[in-house]
Amino acid sequence: MGPRRPPVDPDVDLSVPRQRAELRGGTASLLAVIAVGGMTGAVARHGLAVALPHPPHGFPWSTFAVNVSGCLLIGVLMVLITEAWTAPRLVRPFLGVGVLGGYTTFSTYAVEVQQAVAAGAARTGLLYLAGTIVAALTAVFLGITLARLATGVGRDRSGG
Repeated sequence: MGPRRPPVDPDVDLSVPRQRAELRGGTASLLAVIAVGGMTGAVARHGLAVALPHPPHGFPWSTFAVNVSGCLLIGVLMVLITEAWTAPRLVRPFLGVGVLGGYTTFSTYAVEVQQAVAAGAARTGLLYLAGTIVAALTAVFLGITLARLATGVGRDRSGG
């Protein structure tokens, strides 16, 4: 066996030098910013869930809003830090993995679909199931598009 290699962040594209740089400098600071970001995102998500409660048979608007807005924000963030700016090493792990990872909650989404169906609201559950996927993917695309328009990056992506 060769020398032991440090764990690799699966969210890092090692072919991109700026993302590879995130792995330098030790894991303690990386884990700390992800933890603080995750806590921040989770508190924001909890606040929305408290502000917009729903019965088991009702449409879970708070989770829908969190997941769709989180997808919009991740689209914007990834354009900003991979195409428009050279972000400091810990910005992407803090905001992308931590804040937005703690903010969005696709596990709650799956449980809420099951709860709606179990409560006899299969139509609501299926609408929520399909609607979240369509809205989340649309939000990522919209976030990418808006960020590129706002920053002027990616205008000539044909290479010529």
